[in-house]
Amino acid sequence: MNKFSIIEVNDSRWSEIVKKSKHFDFYHSQSYHLLEKGNRPVLLVAFFNDDFIALPLIIRAIPNTSFYDCTSVYGYCGPVSSLEFEDIPSEKITYFKEQLMDFFESNGIVTVFSRLHPLISTDAFFDNFGLIKHINYTVAIDLRLTLEQQRAQFRKSNKNELNQLRRNGFEVVEAQTKGDVDAFIDIYHETMCRNHACENYFFDHSYFYNFLVNKCFESKLLIAKKEGEITAGAINTITNRIMQGHLAGTAEKYLHDKPMKLIIDEFRLIGNERGLDFYHLGGGLAGSDEDSLFLFKAGFSDYRCEYKIWQMIVDHEKYNELIDGVEVDKNNSFFPLYRSFEKKSIK
Repeated sequence: MNKFSIIEVNDSRWSEIVKKSKHFDFYHSQSYHLLEKGNRPVLLVAFFNDDFIALPLIIRAIPNTSFYDCTSVYGYCGPVSSLEFEDIPSEKITYFKEQLMDFFESNGIVTVFSRLHPLISTDAFFDNFGLIKHINYTVAIDLRLTLEQQRAQFRKSNKNELNQLRRNGFEVVEAQTKGDVDAFIDIYHETMCRNHACENYFFDHSYFYNFLVNKCFESKLLIAKKEGEITAGAINTITNRIMQGHLAGTAEKYLHDKPMKLIIDEFRLIGNERGLDFYHLGGGLAGSDEDSLFLFKAGFSDYRCEYKIWQMIVDHEKYNELIDGVEVDKNNSFFPLYRSFEKKSIK
């Protein structure tokens, strides 16, 4: 018997469903969605007896209207299922899509957008349902390889710099105190200012505290120290055999030393000890060797993942009204287009 449910973020069933999924990451978790402020996270689920398909989304009000749109959390999300996506019978996928459309239309939702997980293949779900776009590539370290095989993929300069960092007295330890966490937050915010990041990246202190003590996934904050001073730090997660790099920063005083490389290598070693499959470093802005962030990450591995997004216009008439109501470049690839002016205003 088929059943469709809308599960709110405070409902314990959210966590139970995600943990029964074939493939998932912390981005799908209840704890991560509980960090969302000012909007309504929901888990839309189609049950088929013991099997299910689920899609986490965040419902946002469209300013100055009575309508809404949906997006995904910061990071890589997309649908999850108790089955492999390529094995889900077409009639079950059709049922879920029909229920989603009914939900979107009855709740005044104009558009839907989701970033998709580069390590979880969900293309089969989106066939003839909105539009999938390739954005760029991300980098992952294949932890299923031996330590020697992994290190063989390191850029030569990385090997030399890692050895030099250790010789020069840099060490990596796990953060133990609130003071360690606060020092990292200051370094992270300093890094975001230096990189001219938009306001969405400036999380408040409670975000970091709650992230590090959440109930759904494991998180670690490693910090690089020299002579007792914190020089850099990074928060990574471990979920379902995947390690993810989440937030990181380096103090400006130590930029030339590149202590972040030592932190990445230490996380890699932890991933190996834990028997994980992948350490996903993420991507850059353009996903090419002209992108400095991508180039930095690419120095640790030859493994590439394809990063895609899913977008769909539910109500074309209302969408056209919204983009006619603001001054935007109609050739702009930003989606939804009526929010492109918000993106510009916070840079």
